[in-house]
Amino acid sequence: MPDLPLIARARAHASSVAFRTPQGATTYQDLLDRSAALATVLLAGADDLREARVALLAPAGAAYVAAQWGLWRAGAVKVPICLTATEPEWEYSLTDSGASAVMADAASAKRIAPLCARLGLRLIDIDAPAGQAGKLPELTPARRAMILYTSGTTSKPKGVVTTHAHIAAQIESLIKAWEWQATDRIPLFLPMHHIHGIINVTSCALWAGATIEPFAKFDQPAILERVKADAYTLFMAVPTIYVKLIQALEAAPAAERAAIVGGFQRLRLMVSGSAALPASVHEQWTALTGQKLLERYGMTEIGMAISNPLRGERRPGAVGQALPGVEVRLKAENGDIITAEDTPGEIQVRGPNVFTEYWGKPAATAESFEAGGWYRTGDMAVLETGYYRIMGRLSVDIIKSGGYKLSALEIEAALLEHPDIAECAVLGLPDDTWGEAVSAAVVTKNGAALALPALREWCKSRLSVYKVPQRLVVVKELPRNAMGKVTKPAVRGLFG
Repeated sequence: MPDLPLIARARAHASSVAFRTPQGATTYQDLLDRSAALATVLLAGADDLREARVALLAPAGAAYVAAQWGLWRAGAVKVPICLTATEPEWEYSLTDSGASAVMADAASAKRIAPLCARLGLRLIDIDAPAGQAGKLPELTPARRAMILYTSGTTSKPKGVVTTHAHIAAQIESLIKAWEWQATDRIPLFLPMHHIHGIINVTSCALWAGATIEPFAKFDQPAILERVKADAYTLFMAVPTIYVKLIQALEAAPAAERAAIVGGFQRLRLMVSGSAALPASVHEQWTALTGQKLLERYGMTEIGMAISNPLRGERRPGAVGQALPGVEVRLKAENGDIITAEDTPGEIQVRGPNVFTEYWGKPAATAESFEAGGWYRTGDMAVLETGYYRIMGRLSVDIIKSGGYKLSALEIEAALLEHPDIAECAVLGLPDDTWGEAVSAAVVTKNGAALALPALREWCKSRLSVYKVPQRLVVVKELPRNAMGKVTKPAVRGLFG
């Protein structure tokens, strides 16, 4: 019987260690055996689940992957849901996807059991004994594999449908670009309802035959101890984690800092993604550790599409060039395909990595594609000496002020250079004179006071006058989602 791509790859690494924790090791064969047993439990006598949707709620680790592979091997479609979500958020994903069952670890099963009972959903404890594996269905890569909900930073979350073939294409592109090897070792502390954790870390590592060390969350002391011990060859995180690591290194005693820095220096690759990496953070990290972070660009709908090179210049403030097997173009508002550099346009992507549809939303799906299979990302970018630089979301990060189109990300990067600003979010607010007024919400360092006139004066030597903030609010923290992305619709509410 032919295997799905990830299962076939696992068979080739059967005796290797897939997951390592302080409690012990799990081999690839262990994952294959456990997933087959869980698939049999899910099938409950049926020959094939025929793309029934099954939600998965569990922390990162071997049990999560065994459940994921199990539901796939039973012919189901995986619907990852967030561990920290509220019950209404869970209910939205379960009802929108039409899920028939939920697979959860023992702790999560207790929390979601009342909702499952109310919705009439089967609940399977992935930590419980599963018995013997039975006959499993024959599957093809063209089958639907996953409905992954968007982060909902700009609208209601949409279910992004990918097939096993899409997932394999996303993995193979990164395996080639970042030269994954069976000897690689990586920590996993990212949420498992997001493409960063599911594809970039877990699936790439397991495709390559590498070893993963899972953490229920970003446990900074434990992870830094493992970095010091040369436990890893790769490290992937979001910008907010790199900011926290910079703060930790700067606060550490000299000897401790040197030991941690030494561990980071010996890693072969460090990647940042899921949100824009400010150039200042990129440069700070290089100054502290000698490591040049590799920033890349992707989305739930396309996996990764653009990346700085593994071998070559990693440019602060840029996301690099198209990944292997992925086509990228920029399109102007007037419909022209942009061929010149330094001309902003919408990023459009085509390739075997691109999703099939938004679940149950044919109109939204149709609106998102152009002729020829080009997916409209809704992100603006500009090509600068061969590298793409992201300007932001068309809907929230492109500010139309006084006839100019301004990049909120560019203004945020400049504000982060201010000695008293720790974090910031910039957006355009309606203005009778300018159309939209550049508005900044900032978190100051150590609660420092900051007034708009002083900020505007400071900005004038760093930003064109039409980019200087016209409104300012100082807050204790910025609203973020589970991946650390600032939710700009919520930021609007900070201005009253």
